[in-house]
Amino acid sequence: MEMTFRWYGHDDQVPLQYIRQIPSVTGIVSAVYDIPVGEVWPLERIEALKQEVESNGLNLSVIESVPVHEDIKLGLETRDHYIENYKQTIRNLSKAGVKTVCYNFMPVFDWTRTDLAKSLEDGSNSLNYDESELEGLDPLSGELTLPGWDLSYQTDELKGIMDQYKEMSEQQLLDNLVYFLKEIIPVAEEEDVLMAIHPDDPPWNIFGLPRVVTNAENVKYLLNAVDSKHNGLTFCTGSFGADQNNDLFEIIDVAKDRINFVHLRNVKRYGTKSFQEVSHQNKDGSLDMVGVIKKLKEVGFNGPARPDHGRMIFGEEGRPGYGLYDRALGAMYIAGVLDSIK
Repeated sequence: MEMTFRWYGHDDQVPLQYIRQIPSVTGIVSAVYDIPVGEVWPLERIEALKQEVESNGLNLSVIESVPVHEDIKLGLETRDHYIENYKQTIRNLSKAGVKTVCYNFMPVFDWTRTDLAKSLEDGSNSLNYDESELEGLDPLSGELTLPGWDLSYQTDELKGIMDQYKEMSEQQLLDNLVYFLKEIIPVAEEEDVLMAIHPDDPPWNIFGLPRVVTNAENVKYLLNAVDSKHNGLTFCTGSFGADQNNDLFEIIDVAKDRINFVHLRNVKRYGTKSFQEVSHQNKDGSLDMVGVIKKLKEVGFNGPARPDHGRMIFGEEGRPGYGLYDRALGAMYIAGVLDSIK
């Protein structure tokens, strides 16, 4: 298992020099963040990112993410144009030596939380999702913004897109995803790039929008629809684990050799559809992190993994979920589990 760490480029308050000092971390997970969604990523921009990472003694192991244009998710006539651009980006990433790409198919909004800094008993704070609070939030108000969201939409444009999705069933969204996969996976095979779809976070419908990468059943459906190792999964414990009905070990068994990337974090569930992110330790959350890591090794996973969202501890301030200290502790916790397995 290759230990990696998310880095948001020059805007990230955590510099590569600090990441290099975390024992066991050798890889960086990043992206070219200022290319508009749907446009081709220029090869020279990818190579510049890779060179900067390597100049700090690390490897550019995973691109997370290459965003999927909404026209593709909606199945509009214009989708083929954006799919062709996506294919060329895959080719450019491969030419630059990047062989793993994480992406998602969540309509409009990426990962969603209702509180970016909810206090924990020890005085730290972390990301929280409270289902009762979400019901009172209006994503069209312009006041609700979260990391990971595409904020380039104007309010009228966003409303129009959301209205289109409200007419769409989950099966239609799945069909549009399969259409996309059937187009891009042959290119990924030619370029030896492993695609890794990230589960929806949280793994249920929000704001009236369908979500379809949520459980073992639809993971199996998507992997069978395009049967190739290049059509794989980002196994995210926190995303799948937020739903008490999901069995993480079952999902690992379903995906097995199609797990191309791993996100490891723990959550503490409360209520029916609410959770708060906590430390990686088993005792702090609802997930068996030690068991999951052991299970991943049992099925032969040996690819890139990263400690996912962390708490804000030691007075640190920065991008919610992406501070240095707690993610570094998470990396060491994971490394300790791996050492004990060895």
